[in-house]
Amino acid sequence: MNGEAQDHAGVAGLAVGRSLLQALLAQIANLPLAILLGVSLALVPLGVGLALLPPVLLAVRGLANQQRRWAKEWSGVEIPVPYRPRPADASGFGRVKWLLTDPATWRDMLWTLVNSVLGVVLAGLPSALVVYGLEGVLVAPWLYSLHSFGWGPFWPLGDYGPPGAIGCLLLGSVLVLTGWLGGPPIMRAYALVNRSMLGPTRARLEERVRELTATRSETVDASAAELRRIERDLHDGAQARLVALSMHIGLAEQMVKDDPDEAVRLLIEARQASGTALTELRDLVRGIHPPVLAERGLPGGVQALALTLPLPVNVTVDLPGRAAPPVESAAYFAVAEMLANTVKHAGAERAWVDVRHNGTALVMIVGDDGRGGADPSRGTGMRGITRRLAAFDGTMAVTSPEGGPTVVTMELPCALSSPKI
Repeated sequence: MNGEAQDHAGVAGLAVGRSLLQALLAQIANLPLAILLGVSLALVPLGVGLALLPPVLLAVRGLANQQRRWAKEWSGVEIPVPYRPRPADASGFGRVKWLLTDPATWRDMLWTLVNSVLGVVLAGLPSALVVYGLEGVLVAPWLYSLHSFGWGPFWPLGDYGPPGAIGCLLLGSVLVLTGWLGGPPIMRAYALVNRSMLGPTRARLEERVRELTATRSETVDASAAELRRIERDLHDGAQARLVALSMHIGLAEQMVKDDPDEAVRLLIEARQASGTALTELRDLVRGIHPPVLAERGLPGGVQALALTLPLPVNVTVDLPGRAAPPVESAAYFAVAEMLANTVKHAGAERAWVDVRHNGTALVMIVGDDGRGGADPSRGTGMRGITRRLAAFDGTMAVTSPEGGPTVVTMELPCALSSPKI
């Protein structure tokens, strides 16, 4: 029973501390961002707002995403992220268009304005009750007592004397208890209000269902094509080698007595055929799931890819843990395809790969100093990678002006496992 009481006290104490944090954040972050949004929107007709809006809106998204995480971690209220995927042309005016045409952006704006008040009034209520109650318990009774004896120049408190001190003590205790016990339900109510503003609308949910239906169809088609490729490679490659190997061994068995030299020659050919078949099987397995991923993870896989290219590749990988094997495989093949395009089409002298996790997604940036002009709509390789990433709700953005450089940014939403010690 004591353990349960301690757990409840700990939860209540955390809720009060989080209440104070939310109240401070509403004034330190929400209010300035609301003012910046108003100024940026007012300056849009002058053109200045087009430059100011993207960083302000992205800052609002970051703050809203933090609230979504806190709502789930602190109160068990899950708020799905409703933003539309970043399109391939999301640079310059395209980025402004992407942000402003997303209904979730306008809901974020409304939340920013409302939360600058709501975060103080509702989220800050438990901490305000506790702080004000502590003042009534620890400070006001002494002031009343001293005032009743005429000690010191205090502000007018009335001639209540000790009864006034007792009243402050009782009232302060009630306020502290109310704020302490009411902290968790009040914070949950605050999270539910946030969900009503930051969660996806019904229209967005319907749109998301359509997107997932299309993605599933593309994934099924891609899986079927991959299966046909594996079957074809097995039939035309390794299977044919193994059939030839069996024939050579059978002929050698028949000739081992009559013509030993010919039998030895056939066995040598059989050994060579077995080596070729083994190599083809290894290549086929590597195309399904590279062994280097299982052995060394995505960092080692990307490093190994870079070492096979005929140009210098600067690789930077910063991952505090490992993603799920299917996600690692998709990321590996996406980077491999982009590097292959660099070698085949870019005419580049150097390339670079940057892989990191931003807290919600695996971000892979592949760039080169080549001739540029890469267009995802013209290449089957890039379209294939787009479909592979879409199966995991991932996105790809390509920036490749004529003359270069080419920068491909790919994101795969995922969580990382804890690093092994």
